[in-house]
Amino acid sequence: MITIILIIHVILAICIICAVLLQKSEGGGLGIGGSSSAGGGFMTARGTANFMTKLTAFLGACFFLTSIILALLSNQNSSSISKEVEKSIETNSPKEPSVPIGN
Repeated sequence: MITIILIIHVILAICIICAVLLQKSEGGGLGIGGSSSAGGGFMTARGTANFMTKLTAFLGACFFLTSIILALLSNQNSSSISKEVEKSIETNSPKEPSVPIGN
């Protein structure tokens, strides 16, 4: 289960990187279609920017959700460090203090 979610998490990270890099800083998005005249192309610059913004927000929300799921699943499978340290101290420390008997 963790492996599948981790793979989805990595794919989402790559998709977020690609979506952010495809956006222009001026808000032009991909700029598909060239001009913004009536019937001038597939999508206007504003429509592309809105789509890329919504896509990035959706991918970010999914990434956040998979991060929370992975944190919850990893918490169930492993014990905390403090418990491990307490166990090692209990096993390594003697139960009764040694007192020198003969002087």
